Amino acid sequence: MPGPIVAFVKYVDALNYYVGRFAMYLFLALAAVLLYATLSRVVAGIPVNWAIEMSQFLLSAYYLLGGAYSMQLNGHVRMDLFYTRLSPKSQAILDAFTIIFVIFYLVVLLAGGISSTNYAIAYKQQNYSSWAPLLWPIKVVMTIGIFLMLLQTIATFFKDLAAARGKPIA
Repeated sequence: MPGPIVAFVKYVDALNYYVGRFAMYLFLALAAVLLYATLSRVVAGIPVNWAIEMSQFLLSAYYLLGGAYSMQLNGHVRMDLFYTRLSPKSQAILDAFTIIFVIFYLVVLLAGGISSTNYAIAYKQQNYSSWAPLLWPIKVVMTIGIFLMLLQTIATFFKDLAAARGKPIA
């Protein structure tokens, strides 16, 4: 593979590694929010109206920012009827072919995410609840997560092409 492609793959892998490791700590923030809400309701008798939505936002950020890291670790579920019976080279060819559909899907998803984020920012969109938080922060995180997943998918495509040619990118 040409040097710029190898550099792109290594850069995207490094970026998504660090973002994915950061996303893991969002789970601790989620646990803290839920613990606070529980203690506030049970001990003090004061329910917190923002805890459910905040936990939904944190969980969304967790899986959206961690998705590319999961792909990097080959942690996504795949249908495995015949795949394991194929040689590594044939697996790489099949992966390189099928990932084109994932890239198309992510491009469409990214376009929708950008449009939705622009709308939320322009119209100061709020959630319909008693807390009524602004939605643009989670939509920005959503769009960044989709973009990182797209970058990781393209990097994986290049890795699969290299493996199919018999010269894997390490």
